[in-house]
Amino acid sequence: MPDNLFSRCLEKSVDVLTILAGWWLIVLSLATCFEMVARKLFHFSLQGIDEIGGYTLAISSAIGFSYTLITRGHTRIDFLVSKLPVKGRAVMNTIAMVTLALMALFAIYRGYDVLAETIEFQSTATTPLQTPLWIPQTMWFVGWALFAIISTYMAAHATWLLIRGRDAELNKAYGPQTLEEEIESEAGDVIKEAKAAVGSGS
Repeated sequence: MPDNLFSRCLEKSVDVLTILAGWWLIVLSLATCFEMVARKLFHFSLQGIDEIGGYTLAISSAIGFSYTLITRGHTRIDFLVSKLPVKGRAVMNTIAMVTLALMALFAIYRGYDVLAETIEFQSTATTPLQTPLWIPQTMWFVGWALFAIISTYMAAHATWLLIRGRDAELNKAYGPQTLEEEIESEAGDVIKEAKAAVGSGS
């Protein structure tokens, strides 16, 4: 994404939601372990852990789409694209971003229909918790909406770069990660610390 205030706000929002989702997954994991032990030893159940787990999967996945998009972590089959000239790669990367944005927009269009119907009929889960379904569905929809905003914004920026002929910049921002970038994203702080140590040693 371009380096501006709007981009930084989007990235910060995604970071906060990702961290919250991560902490919630830890809490859910602990609750699941407690549920297993309690059922086995004390014949006691918290009721609804599996239901909450289903909601968590849907919501955290929706949030994860945005995080993965920003960090260029989505799987890309690029063995043919990598052999194209710079302009060809730029065109293919732009098409990839535009089609991803269209898919996200279609998803929130259909997701809004689901949420609106749930609210209209005041639907609740047919489970012991009888959860009002608008609660998890709203959080799920917010995750998808954020993904649609980010993907559309990035698709527009990629298209603008293509029109301006800034192909190398486009490919760097929206193309698949190189092997070095994948290694650095996985190793993260380890590589940075190693580089710092080498720099200070010299």
